[in-house]
This record gives sequence, C-alpha cells and structure tokens, in this order.
Amino acid sequence: MKNYTLRALASVLLVSLLTCFGASAQTPAPAAFPNPLAGPADGPLQTPAQFLGYELGARFTPHAELLRYVAHIAAHSPDRMKLERYGSTYENRPLELVYIASAANLTRLDDIRRDNLRLAGLETGAVKGATPAVVWLSYNVHGNEAVSSEAVMQVLYDLANPANTTVQSYLQNLVVIVDPCVNPDGRDRYAQWYNRVANRQTNASPLSWEHREPWPGGRYNHYYFDLNRDWAWQTQQESRQRIAVYNQWLPQVHADFHEMGPNNPYYFSPAAKPFHADLTAWQRQFQDIIGDYNRRVFDKNNWLYFTRETYDLFAPFYGDTWPSFNGAIGVTYEQGGGGVAGIAYAKTDGDTLTLSQRIEHHHATSLATLQAAAERHQDLTREFRKFYDDARTKPKGEYKSYVLAGSSDPGQVRALTQYLDRQQISYGFATKRSRQAGYSYATGQTETVQIEPQDVVISMYQPKSTLVKVLFEPQAQLEDSLTYDLTAWSLPYAFGLNGYALKNQLSVNSVASGQLSVVSPSGKNNLTTNNQQLTTNNAPYAYLARWNNLQDVRFLSRLLQQGVKLRVAEEPFETEGQKYGRGTLIIARTGNERLGARFDQLVRAQADSAGVLVQAVQSGLSTSGGDLGSRSVRPLATPNVAVLAGPGVDATAFGEVWHFFEQQVGYPVTVLGTDYFSGVPLSKFDVLILPDGRYDDIMTERTLAAVKTWVRGGGRLIALEGASRFLAGQKDLLLKAKPSDSTAASKKAPYAALRRYADAERDGINGRVQGSVFRVQLDNTHPLAFGYGNTYFALLREAPNYTFLPEGGWNVGVLKKNSYASGFAGRKTRTGLTDSFVLGTQDLGRGQIVYLADNPLFRAFWQGGKLLFGNAVFIL
Repeated sequence: MKNYTLRALASVLLVSLLTCFGASAQTPAPAAFPNPLAGPADGPLQTPAQFLGYELGARFTPHAELLRYVAHIAAHSPDRMKLERYGSTYENRPLELVYIASAANLTRLDDIRRDNLRLAGLETGAVKGATPAVVWLSYNVHGNEAVSSEAVMQVLYDLANPANTTVQSYLQNLVVIVDPCVNPDGRDRYAQWYNRVANRQTNASPLSWEHREPWPGGRYNHYYFDLNRDWAWQTQQESRQRIAVYNQWLPQVHADFHEMGPNNPYYFSPAAKPFHADLTAWQRQFQDIIGDYNRRVFDKNNWLYFTRETYDLFAPFYGDTWPSFNGAIGVTYEQGGGGVAGIAYAKTDGDTLTLSQRIEHHHATSLATLQAAAERHQDLTREFRKFYDDARTKPKGEYKSYVLAGSSDPGQVRALTQYLDRQQISYGFATKRSRQAGYSYATGQTETVQIEPQDVVISMYQPKSTLVKVLFEPQAQLEDSLTYDLTAWSLPYAFGLNGYALKNQLSVNSVASGQLSVVSPSGKNNLTTNNQQLTTNNAPYAYLARWNNLQDVRFLSRLLQQGVKLRVAEEPFETEGQKYGRGTLIIARTGNERLGARFDQLVRAQADSAGVLVQAVQSGLSTSGGDLGSRSVRPLATPNVAVLAGPGVDATAFGEVWHFFEQQVGYPVTVLGTDYFSGVPLSKFDVLILPDGRYDDIMTERTLAAVKTWVRGGGRLIALEGASRFLAGQKDLLLKAKPSDSTAASKKAPYAALRRYADAERDGINGRVQGSVFRVQLDNTHPLAFGYGNTYFALLREAPNYTFLPEGGWNVGVLKKNSYASGFAGRKTRTGLTDSFVLGTQDLGRGQIVYLADNPLFRAFWQGGKLLFGNAVFIL
C-alpha cells in the first residue's frame, strides 16, 4: 500500500470523484455564497442575486435572509432610505419598514409626515412646504403568497440604484413606504416547508408533494388569523403595530400584493362591484387611472390579466378598503400562483407558471404604481385634502351622530372607545338628558330614544367621519349582492351595545384619549376600576363581580389560576342596596382561608388588571333573592380544557379558539392533534372543544362512541359550526337538521329547475347568508346565556337549519319570525331561518354537549359573542 500524505490522498480522492461524475478541468466554479459575517454596508450595492447567491425565482428566501438584504439596501442608500423596526410578530420575528425619498425629502421626513396629517386635519398648524404624495406598498400579508417578498427585493434594488434614473425620478414627488413582509410567521412556515420538500430538479406536476401544502398552510399568522381581514379590527399583534404607524402617515396610495389560484393570470384595478357607496368619485376614477398604467406594461409584454372581476371594494376589512375609507387609493394586486404553485407549476392550459414570472409581474405593478402616483402626485394630495375637508364639514349619510348608552355595559363601552382611539376616531359625552328621534339598533326601528348624560357620542363632523359611517351605519348600501365577504359589521351589533343613530348633531363634552369614565345607574364609576380604594374597617365578607363581558371572563380566568375559590349566582339577588344578575361571581373569604392576608390584595389586583370593578360586601345576607350561601349559588371548578386541531379542522376556526384562551383570557388550553386524537385519554380533561371543520374522517364510529362515553362520565363537549353539523342526527344526540322541502317546492313550481346557466351564481345567493346580523332570542335564565338580555345579535355566515331540541335539551338561543337585522341574506334563507335552533345544550349522562351553530369567536372582532363562549367553558 502506497504511503500517501494527507494532501496527496485528498488530491487522488478529488480526481476520482470528478471522474465518477464526469467533471473536467473546465467545470465552472459554484455560485458565490453570501458572507454571513458581512455587515450591511460592506462592499458595493449588490443585486438580489449577487447578495443571496442565487437568482430570484430559484428558491424561496427565508425571512431572516430577506431582512439581511433589506438592511444591505438601506445601508447603501443612507441619503435616500431609512430602515425602521416597527414591531415584532407573535413568534418574535422583526416587522420592518423602509422609507424611501429623495435626499432633500429624507432630511425632512418627519415634517412631511406632519404636513400630511395637517392635510387631513389631524395635526395642528399650517402645511410648511411642498407635500409629496405618500405611497405605502405592503407585501406578503398572506404567508404562502410568497412571491411578493421575493419581488420586493428587486423593487428595493431599483429604488436604491442611482443608475436607474427613471425610478429615481419618481422620488422627487413621492415618499415611498415599503413593508417587505407583513406576515413573517406565515411566510417562514411556508418557505421552510417548501424548501424542505422541493425536488432538487423542479417538478411542476400538481401531483408532486411540493404542491400539496400541509395543514394549516402558511397563509395565516401564528394564531392562524387572516391578516388581510384584520385591517378594520386589529385583533392581531401584527395589525395593531402596523396600523399604529400607518395612522401616523395616512398615505395617499396603498397597494397590497397577493396571489390567487395558479390557473388564473393577473388581476389589477379597476375593482369589481360592489363598490361601497362612500368611495368618492376621485377614488373610483383613480382605480381606472392606476389600472391604465398597469395595463400598458402588461400589454407591452403580452401578459394576460383581468380587471373588474371578483375583487370588490365593499367590506372595510381589507388592505384596499380600509385605507380607502381613510382617504387613500386602495388597490389590490393578485398574481396567479399561491402556495400550491411552488417554483414551477403545470397549469391546466398546458403552460408552466414559474416563480420568476410571478416575481416579474409583481415587480412591474409595483413600479407602475409608483409611476402613476409620481405623475399624478398633485392630484393625489389635492383630493386627499378634499376628502378630509369634506369629512369634517360635509359628512356623508343621513345620520350625523351615533350614540352608545354608557350604562348598557360599561366594560364593553370602554372596550369600544379604546378601539375608537386606535382608529383616531373622536368621541365625547352627551351633556344632558334628552329625547331624540333616532334609529335604535336594538329594535331596528326609528323611534323616540332617551339620551342620558355620559352616553358616548360619536359626531360625524370630524376628519374620520367616512370611517365612522362605514363602521357604524346600521345597513351598508349594497349595489350588488355578489360580494366577496361579510355584508354586515356595525359596531353596536359587534360589541353588543345599545346604540342609536341620530340625524342631528348633539352637543358633547370632548374627552382625551384613554380618559373615558362612564357612570352606571348605581352611581358607581364602572370604568375607573381602581379597586385598591375598596377599604373598610373590617375585612369584607365577600367580593362580588357582575358578569357582563370578556373582561369578566378574563378576571375569572386569572382568579382560577391563582387557586381562588369562586361561586356563581344562578338567580338574581340584591344586597347592600345593589342588584346583581345571574352569573355574578362571588369571591367569599370562606373557602379561601389558606390565602390569608393575600386574599384581599389578590382579588383587587386581578380585578384592576382585568378592568373589572368588584364590590366588597360585609354580609352574606341578601335583601332579596338567595343569600350568598344559597343553593342557587354554586361553586365553580377550574376546568382542564382541550381543543382539537389538525387536518379536518378549519385552521382559522381553531386559531380563534386558541387566540381566545392565550391572548384574550390568558387561560391554559391543551391542543390535541386529529392524527392521534383517537388514542387520547379523555378522562384527563373536563372540557373538549371541537372547532368548525369536517369531522367525518376525524370522528370514526369508534372515536365518537368514546367521546360520548366521556361526556356521560361528566365531560363537556363544545361543538362549533361544522362540528355541530356533524353531530346532528347522530345516535343519542338531540340536534337534528330541518327536513328539506325540495319535493314540495318542485310540485308547487315544476319549472323552477329550468334555470339560465348565466344566472347560476346570482340565483345561488338566494339560499345564502353573507355574513349578516340576526336577532337571536335568548333564554337568559340558562347559564349559557348568563350576562345577556333577551336577545343577542349574531353574525351568521351560514344558515343554522336545525329544529328545536326536544325534551332533554335546552334551546337557549333561537331564531323566530322577523329576526333579520342587517346585511344581505337571500330571500329563501330568511324564510328558512324562521324557527331555527342556534345555540343550546343537551344533558348526556352526567355531562353536557354544547351546540353552537353560530361561531361567537369569529375573527375575534365580534365582541358581543365572547361571553357566550366563556359561559360554555367556565359557567355551565
């Protein structure tokens, strides 16, 4: 055996390997990899390919690497770019913005921002100088629509490249704000999965697993919320942080970059009908103008596209509509592709769609948007100013004031005014008692309403009056019922508050943000919840907390986790001059002796933290109703809660439950996977939640039998929407679907089946509910409805076609005649919803099944339904 040195041996092995793989001395060197230790400003300005070590479109770039390139670009353009971290995601990934302007404008960036707010009447003082138009570009709000964060790297390079004189000229008239990735958690979930499973040689076949994204997909954020439907509500951390900055700028143009199914080409404005009635003529006109700029580019390159279809401008939840109601030109761009497309995808027309093509299209519309805004910047700023001038002096609509009864639910009123603060909406208090003609949200009628001092009044004579009208109007004007999403969302319904819409302007006392204080009928200030002031000569016998809203559920959650023993009143009672309703929490000293001196401080501190007022009482004796030791007062347990998640369960429905526990009430929940659920020992849990989903494959006959056995042993099963639908008609269960009347209908109208093909979509909506509000009649003596009045306004997205539960069940919430309140519901649907079950319970053995045909946690913005869910988990 020859005695090789290590170097010689390495040379022999290298030659052998090259020979085996057919390489030669002319084999090209591998692509240069980025230096991970290099600082952002090291070396010259690099193209994305030079920096990343691969061409854009060759793979999906991880978020961290995307931000490295963003930092590189900004560091090489310090006179024209400013990089700002504005927040972080739930998974602690950075959220960043890049501000781009001419060198002269970048030095006065804050002056430009303040001048822009002066145009809107939201900043005092006179405009100091020339006002460039502000354009905000948002990329990758849906994580698996990942092309946009690839395209943004080329867009930023063009904005930074001094040799690109065309793009540089745009900056003379613009301030450009770029959010390179709105949803980093979703993007990385998708990119990491795809890069892990993708074939080394790209496989365009739709059958390949790289085109079969697993549950839950990368579209959503950490809690599986759709951030593009959270602009108006800001329930998610990412939305609140982004919109706080957005409101400091209020751009004239906001462009939102998306993807749709891979067999579609490209969509840009003008948008489809319905347009919301409050979009101005100028906003509609500029939809056409910006569309023309995009059309020229697409026509020049022979790229397919469509306009005026599918994507409307109606509901205020989106990245085009919410900015529009804040004075911007809001536009959506949709590239064919999405999570299914990967690097390359074989379309049904025989062509192959590549990631490179998708990048090219989004890059083109990005630059066309900037060109349109730059060339029409004076028109944009002039019309922006007019939008806000008209809002202050000539507000739209018949109603000029919206009133919320301060005493109806002080905690919910405070939650609403905090929401208004985030929206920059001004409000005040009624100065005196008066009777006015107004529309009552509770009755759906115009009638004489009583206005009380301290009722909250939102005047339409303010800069944000267009947004006020959109959010408060009882019935949004719908020019076409074929719309993309919900058709009702009015805030008094969403927050479950008594409210009125008045045609006249009321005089009010203004209030500074965060200073709201509403007095209850008892004279107690229920919103300034400083419970440390509850001092008496003797230690209280007990503390009482009314049960009205989410804050009360949060308070209960915190006490249970601290080991505090609580009781709940099942009947109304009166003590020490105050009345308390069903659901009142009783925190007695008896049973909590082990806490000693900590007891009082703990209860008061948790009440303050949750925003709840507790009342100290000195006796267990009630002047009416049961005493605090009555049989109508029962102890509450600390439930061990589980929720089902995984394939078969709707990801967003699960996310709404998960977010409720972790972010809204702070209570531990165990997430059980559908792939192993059949082997879970359910005896370890007290409550099992089944979110909306398709349960035929999850719940085999054997698994369902095990669940029913667990319920009989004392478990509580909460079934929402699709889970209730699955349980309907199952053995031993009382929930039943209404019988179809199709046979009887066909006899009455034998030609009904003779329909025109072109009318199919429009005919179909006759049997649909498109996110409409209905008045649910409640049995509020049942624990599931504790804390409510006789009605609850539910946001229905599908018809709950169930019969009333027979004996053995409790029909807690039902629809009767004339239950419709707001939004679009087809004629057939309205008729069919009469006398329908919506929510209730069934006793089964020692346990219970809770049927919730309506989802009270939908998108976390329907505040009025959260107490129902809290009752289902903690109070039953």
